[in-house]
Amino acid sequence: MSHSPFVNLPDAQGYFGRFGGQHIPPELKAVMDDIDAAYEEIRHREDFQQELAELLADYVGRPSPIFHARRLSTKLGGAQIHLKREDLNHTGAHKINHCLGEALLAKFMGKTKVIAETGAGQHGVALATACALVGIPCEIHMGQVDIEKEHPNVTKMKILGCKLVPVTRGIATLKDAVDSAFEEYLKDPQQFIYAIGSVVGPHPFPKMVRDFQSVIGREARHQFLERHGCLPDHVTACVGGGSNAIGMFTAFLDDASVHLVGVEPAGEGLDTKRHSATLTLGKPGEIHGMACYVLEDDAGNVMPVHSIASGLDYPGVGPQHSYLKEVGRVDYQSATDAECLDAFLMLSRVEGIIPALESAHAVAWALREAPKLPADQHILVNLSGRGDKDADYVAHHLGL
Repeated sequence: MSHSPFVNLPDAQGYFGRFGGQHIPPELKAVMDDIDAAYEEIRHREDFQQELAELLADYVGRPSPIFHARRLSTKLGGAQIHLKREDLNHTGAHKINHCLGEALLAKFMGKTKVIAETGAGQHGVALATACALVGIPCEIHMGQVDIEKEHPNVTKMKILGCKLVPVTRGIATLKDAVDSAFEEYLKDPQQFIYAIGSVVGPHPFPKMVRDFQSVIGREARHQFLERHGCLPDHVTACVGGGSNAIGMFTAFLDDASVHLVGVEPAGEGLDTKRHSATLTLGKPGEIHGMACYVLEDDAGNVMPVHSIASGLDYPGVGPQHSYLKEVGRVDYQSATDAECLDAFLMLSRVEGIIPALESAHAVAWALREAPKLPADQHILVNLSGRGDKDADYVAHHLGL
């Protein structure tokens, strides 16, 4: 495996090629290095790995199954569609995978508070859950727009005992929540830990979150081989920050036969300013302590972004995704809000599975591509979350 260009990334400075790193003030660098050292220490400890494995099995309910969507595949004609059911995890999405890891790390480091941002609320619910489990106070910053849109998750966070901080600055969505949470964290970075909700931010977070999420792909690769005697031809996942996608893709990076597809939000169209297609239309820049692709306006300011899915409306993207785009290993495409809603309804009505709007972007790609492919090909979709949080919004939006 040592010949693989993907195995030893990031490097010691946290870079994936030219992306990543620690673009932060010197006083924060020492704090991030402490987190990295603590993570590397516990990562190699058998007691930590065992505790995490037991929680993933008995608390989260892993391994999550792979479901062959036969009725959907037959209806479309063409390739067979399979769903990795991360929506069946405790708390309803993939986010719990890394939140448990981050909460255990915070406990190990003796931190007094865990701070985070959330967009769709899935990271917030998962982190509040993990903090309740390990007994650490939790503070979640969330944009006011998202609070109104994702009410069920807001209620859950409050029930779980976390402090919810509404963010009204800017356009009051995910980027603004990140800014607000980071400011709170900077008040006492020695005692607090910022539990980043995706494979973004300064090193070591893109590496750490990737490692915790890579359980998705390891399971999926083993499950698919065991059941079908082959690997899937296409593996797809939605990409905002990119944690569920990296979690799925990591196990397949060295399998040249597997076409990896990240699906970004095209929003109201790539020809409008109302999208979040960072890898499709952005350019290399810096945001939130990392070098990555960024959506900027003509003046070089970070662009306001839009997606119907609150968890995807982010103007940056994980540095490893930026690297995988540049080396051509992952094919980054997009799906519009309209395609996402169509996929949301079709999966609900044909298979009885209501997906998160985020995950519906990857489903939309599968719906678009399956009919073009032969029936003996397999598409594996990472169904990263369930749509309970989106049901009222979609029903209102579509007048159901």
